[in-house]
Amino acid sequence: MSDFETVTIAMDETNERVARLVLNRPEKLNAINSTMPKEIRQAVEWAEKNKDVHVIILEGAGRAFCAGYDLNEFAEGDDPDTIKEDHPCRQEKTPWDPMIDYAMMKQNTEDFMALWRCAKPTIAKIHGYAVAGGSDIALCCDLLVMEDNAKIGYMPTRVWGCPTTAMWTYRLGATRAKQLMFTGDTINGTKAEEWGLANISVPLADLEKTTLELADRISGVPNSHLMMHKLVVNQVWHSMGIEQTQMFATVFDGVTRHNPEGMWFRRYAEAQGFKEAVAWRDSGKPIPEGDEARQLVRDMEKGT
Repeated sequence: MSDFETVTIAMDETNERVARLVLNRPEKLNAINSTMPKEIRQAVEWAEKNKDVHVIILEGAGRAFCAGYDLNEFAEGDDPDTIKEDHPCRQEKTPWDPMIDYAMMKQNTEDFMALWRCAKPTIAKIHGYAVAGGSDIALCCDLLVMEDNAKIGYMPTRVWGCPTTAMWTYRLGATRAKQLMFTGDTINGTKAEEWGLANISVPLADLEKTTLELADRISGVPNSHLMMHKLVVNQVWHSMGIEQTQMFATVFDGVTRHNPEGMWFRRYAEAQGFKEAVAWRDSGKPIPEGDEARQLVRDMEKGT
């Protein structure tokens, strides 16, 4: 499969029962653009139809697994209207429509969830960063193998984001999920293993070997058995209402980007640059809210 722009997929060189799916935008730390979600789904569908594949390893090329959404495509720009956004499903800029936003982001979530729905086990091999939207992708996989110093988390919960896959509660339970959602903090691989988020955490030098050992062990199980076991576990999350939870999360994600606090963050980033806006967000300094945020937005739009 060489006709993808943002991913590659091929059989592992040492085990023909293992498929290697690689996020392949290393110059952007594998940041998610408008093409990547559907190509992840298409690559998973290819592996699922291949009777020789028993397990899929998902990894990132270069220095990281995935650093989240590509802000150059989804966030930066100069919009004269306070609530205008670019939407890949429309050719022109239009006033923000919550349902258009929902449809776009829900499609991304459905594409990521191909990793979860796939009848074959999926393993996220995480190095560097799996943050923001990158954590959504990782947590849609069945198993996580992380390097000890890799970072995983969803920093935009502090402002301008809500994880649309809503996987944190299902993977960690309510108490841990609330801690990460309320703070926007990341945790490393060692902590992720301690909390039960990662199955295994190892030094970077051992990450490839450890991931392949796990994949090799799984690959010896018949495909029919793997499918049944995965369906048994996944139906528990279905019974817990994962689809409804993702609907709420995706709607709320759009709201966080267009309420007064979200618009302040967007305008501040346009004025000062996203590095400066992210530094404010992650510092713990209070985020302007309500009437204060509205006034700051008006001032920035006037250039004052």
